[in-house]
Amino acid sequence: QVQLVEFGGGLVQPGGSLRLSCKASSRTLLGFSLITMGWYRQADGNKRELVATMTDGGTANYAESVKGRFTISRDTAKNTVYLQMNTLIPEDTAVYYCTGSDYEDHDYWGQGTQVTVSS
Repeated sequence: QVQLVEFGGGLVQPGGSLRLSCKASSRTLLGFSLITMGWYRQADGNKRELVATMTDGGTANYAESVKGRFTISRDTAKNTVYLQMNTLIPEDTAVYYCTGSDYEDHDYWGQGTQVTVSS
């Protein structure tokens, strides 16, 4: 079993920046690796939606709504993924969930971290 823990959410004014990070760990799987890590978000009353993902080979995929504002990166050796969010707008307000998938098609999710963009 793999656990994902997010860090870095909070309250920011429109136009501001935040950086989220997420570390994957396991007490039972030594030397595990995740083929894909990334971020989804869910705003009140909405379905969970893709924000950005990155493969272990470095291929990134972004939602159209965040292209040019958000940047995903990962440190594969540390099993950590980051999301740099710039030029935040109120519509970015949501709970952000870290996700990862392994080579056996198991999907893992973090507990989520709240991001609120408001003046």
